[in-house]
Amino acid sequence: MADLLSTSVSGLLAFQQALDVTSNNIANASTPGYSVETANLTELPGQYTGAGYIGAGAQVQSVTRAYSAELTQQVRSSQATYSSYNTLATQAQQVDNLLSDSTTGLTASLQSFVNAMQTVSGSPASTSARQALLSQAQALTQQLQSYDSQIGQYGSQLESKISSDVSQINTLASNIASLNGQIAQASATGQTPNQLLDQRDTLITQLSQYVSVQTVDQGNGVVNVYIGSGQGLITGTTAQPLTTLPGTYDPSQLDIGMSNGGGGTTDITGSISGGELGGLLSARSQVLDPTQRALGRISVALATIVNQQQEQGMTLSGTQGQAMFAIGAVQTLPASTNAGSASLSVTRTALGQLTTDNYQLQYTGGSWQLTDQTTGQSISMTGSGTTASPYQAAGLSIVVTGPPASGDSYLIEPTAGATAGLAVQLTDPSQIAAASWQVQASAGASNAGTGAISAASVTDPSTYAPIAGTYTVTFSSPTQYTVTNSSGTTVASGSYTSGSPISFAGQQLTLTGAPAANDTFTVSPATANTGDNSNMLAMIGGLTSNSLDGGTTSVGGAANNLVSQVGVLTQAAQNNAAAQKTVNQEATTAQSNATGVNLDQEAANMLRFQQAYQAMAQAISTSNKVFNSLLTAVGG
Repeated sequence: MADLLSTSVSGLLAFQQALDVTSNNIANASTPGYSVETANLTELPGQYTGAGYIGAGAQVQSVTRAYSAELTQQVRSSQATYSSYNTLATQAQQVDNLLSDSTTGLTASLQSFVNAMQTVSGSPASTSARQALLSQAQALTQQLQSYDSQIGQYGSQLESKISSDVSQINTLASNIASLNGQIAQASATGQTPNQLLDQRDTLITQLSQYVSVQTVDQGNGVVNVYIGSGQGLITGTTAQPLTTLPGTYDPSQLDIGMSNGGGGTTDITGSISGGELGGLLSARSQVLDPTQRALGRISVALATIVNQQQEQGMTLSGTQGQAMFAIGAVQTLPASTNAGSASLSVTRTALGQLTTDNYQLQYTGGSWQLTDQTTGQSISMTGSGTTASPYQAAGLSIVVTGPPASGDSYLIEPTAGATAGLAVQLTDPSQIAAASWQVQASAGASNAGTGAISAASVTDPSTYAPIAGTYTVTFSSPTQYTVTNSSGTTVASGSYTSGSPISFAGQQLTLTGAPAANDTFTVSPATANTGDNSNMLAMIGGLTSNSLDGGTTSVGGAANNLVSQVGVLTQAAQNNAAAQKTVNQEATTAQSNATGVNLDQEAANMLRFQQAYQAMAQAISTSNKVFNSLLTAVGG
């Protein structure tokens, strides 16, 4: 039955609990993740009397926390996006600094090599200029390999970080799943366990630093957590752990797997987005791997152009030039799931068609299919894949031997390993082939006809250089000739027309007039050619001409493009990170304003509840006095 005492006691207890809640709010004003709590007071059911219902006091019906699902999701979403861009920007910045340095950067190193070639072209007989060119070739090789090695180290660090992030995600997921169970059990009492809810929200927000997250409330205090594009990381009290998987083709590159609940693992790498983990995967696919492949193509172009021209020129000692550079071969990586015994032999054939992309060669439907890994497009091939008729595509020649099994596949990396194998092969300055091959011609002293020498030249240095020597053109009649070498072996014969070149052994002789039968003409190597720079000029021209991308880009242009692309990507990532940081800070502030502790408000509440408490205490005292007065009156 309602009376003054019981009503006062209920109020006293209610305001004591309200003071407890306020005190707890003030104590946690600086606690990260704490949501301000409110003691919700309600009136106790009134008691019926003949005069009507009289109130029975008050009680704390519940203690709730300030919470906004919308603001919380904004914080997590912006946090995941910021972490992703910031991680990408950090990784890209390392590569950008590596390539864009004004002294040791890519374009500066290439230009120093070209400058040394130009010095040789100005003094082709100078040993010191030639030695400087070899030194610059060594320096360029070492610089390119340094880039390649450093990017490889960045890649190793990135893979280690991926593994670490996966472990962190698993730890957070396990703790969140455990809290789900505790919250469900505590919620069964009909009251919300605010402290546990705050702890879980904090952990989920921490999870968003590693990967994008979405939550779905199950209605009993439990939330399911999904990552990436909807993969269920936590369902109720069960966490599906992530794991790292060795790459299908390259075990050193880790993929992300998730337990499928049936004892197996599903690869979800392509579905991961946001957070630090998403940023690491983006850095690998957008910065590190493409940069390494682009450097490889520049190395291939450098070696191919210089080597081809070297082999067409003449050294200081009058011999055929040899390749200046060695270069890493095309890499072919079999899938770990291959069941057949096929093997590939892949070589580069056309520099202008060579791209920076990797390719997948897969045996399906009884035939081999080539796919560009970057664009996903199918690439048509000519040939039959045999030694006699290799597959030809994308500047590559592909020979397949051995029987494949259906579904077998190989990753072809045309340029990724090129720079690692780059090396200077020349050891002596005289081996630089700065000069072009030249010949001189003379008429036989006893010639009786009117045939006269118009010109003599080397037309195919690669054919001429290995067999350079003296050749004799002998006329059996005014219209028929035979060409023999110094051993008397016939190398060519044919019909003569005045003014038409006579071609043989990579060279040609042009005569005018009418030779007589038995007239002879001798063609032999020029003896004084050390001052010639024409082959060096051709070598420089090859490096500066558009030889890549179907004849639209030079080696220097490719280097500039790479530096520019990495720089633009870095700048974009930094700008996006800065913008998302601001968004996250604003979202965090909005959430704090809505759910954080306002000390001024709590001070006001403290004063209000204290006064109410004191009033209730006074009411209890009054009740005691009234009761004593009643006892006295009755006793009297």
